Amino acid sequence: MKSLTQLYKIGVGPSSSHTMGPVKACEWFLQRYDGYGSYTVTLFGSLAMTGEGHGTDRAIARAFGNRKVNIIFDKTTECTVHPNTMTLEASKLDCPTVKVTVYSIGGGEIRVEGEAVAVDEEVYPHNGFEEIKQYCESNNLRLWEYAIAFENRLFSPHIAKIWQRMQESVAEGLKKEGVLPGGLNVVRRAKKLISSRSDVTRQARKDRIVSAYAFAVGEQNASGGAVVTAPTCGASGVLPAVFTYAKKHQKFSDEAICHALMTAGIVGNLVKTNASISGAECGCQAEIGTACAMAAAGLAELYGMTIEQIEYSAEVALEHHLGLTCDPVCGLVQIPCIERNAVAAMRAINAVSIATFLTDSRKISFDTVVKAMYETGRDIREGYRETSTGGLAKVYK
Repeated sequence: MKSLTQLYKIGVGPSSSHTMGPVKACEWFLQRYDGYGSYTVTLFGSLAMTGEGHGTDRAIARAFGNRKVNIIFDKTTECTVHPNTMTLEASKLDCPTVKVTVYSIGGGEIRVEGEAVAVDEEVYPHNGFEEIKQYCESNNLRLWEYAIAFENRLFSPHIAKIWQRMQESVAEGLKKEGVLPGGLNVVRRAKKLISSRSDVTRQARKDRIVSAYAFAVGEQNASGGAVVTAPTCGASGVLPAVFTYAKKHQKFSDEAICHALMTAGIVGNLVKTNASISGAECGCQAEIGTACAMAAAGLAELYGMTIEQIEYSAEVALEHHLGLTCDPVCGLVQIPCIERNAVAAMRAINAVSIATFLTDSRKISFDTVVKAMYETGRDIREGYRETSTGGLAKVYK
């Protein structure tokens, strides 16, 4: 597996696969083919179907700066390799046109057709939870210690920076009011949620506060604010909600939460390596389901649970997101995405509670549910995989 620094990245919303990935592709292309007279970027599949709502065209235009670029949304050509496909062309007099195909594979990562896939160094020797568990048990390591054992000296400072950005995204989102951009007239609700005093029970208060934190980050992402891919921009509110609550209301230290983020990262990395974190490829189960599993594993780490209980927490969280579709209304990361982050944050907490009591009787491993998620995602019809042609996106008026 690759470094967790490739999983946790700070970027600008609303979408790691539809804005961060295409921008990275454009920057890569311009490093090689700058100085041409004109450029054309053609978007296919999910990038074409939801690119306008995600602001993909605007992000690409910013990446090209003052260069002349023509952006085309091709909504008819079939994508045979990956649903987030784009081509980049460069033209100038007396030179053959250069054309490159790039795939935005999720989490802001790209793959260039015809180039080696492994452009980043593999830092972990294991690619399955069972392998990692056996290694940790043999060497008496917690999962966060396992991560530190294989990452470099810059890893811990990177995680501390990631945690700081998560907290800032929550704080910024809780302060803001008004309507989110995009035309759906979605009103920011995080500030209202955090200031409400109508709770009937202690559990209701906890749910409201966790939801407020998730809404805060989701609304920041939807408005183009800075968030952490955890594992994606669209699912960026889950981990900050769970861990901000743990710090503010359960008095866990920043150091302990950074360790929890490392544990969560191992879980997310396993999904990214063995399945997908792309909503366009596998539906929202790949994004919000993975985020929920990551948050559950991290919270179990905070509580000092065994590696078996951590695995079960993550497995329960992901298993009960199987089949979750990605159907953003108008291609915007707003409905149902923002609420979905809050629901997943609460579900992560519940998954840990279940694991506390039932780990000794479980039947499904985390590796098994990751495999099932990937197969399920590939079976989901295209209309329910971030094309905004099915589900809520189709029936909402």
